Amino acid sequence: MTRCSNTHLQCGQQAEKIAREHLQANGLPLLKANYRCRVGELGLIMLDGSTLVIIEVRYRKSSSIVGPIQNIACHKRGRLGPAVTPFLMRHGDLRDMPICCDVGNWEFDLE
Repeated sequence: MTRCSNTHLQCGQQAEKIAREHLQANGLPLLKANYRCRVGELGLIMLDGSTLVIIEVRYRKSSSIVGPIQNIACHKRGRLGPAVTPFLMRHGDLRDMPICCDVGNWEFDLE
């Protein structure tokens, strides 16, 4: 169990680190974490075989009725797709890969 007594942002970063390490241990290599561009941010960019996977990890202090995808504000959801384009422009070798966007549905006990 990991303890998190810092700010919500720090807890979110810690949850993202745990998710990244879990996914890497299960064979998904990390290409980039927290890719930022003018139109938005991509949390984790990883490979699952020949599929480019964009992962948004959500940290919540408590369980709620709202699922992870509903926990992402509309403007954030609207920026995920457009943020992929600049990443692919910089990484031309990945342009022809299928892309999957996933919202982490893991529960971490950070308290």
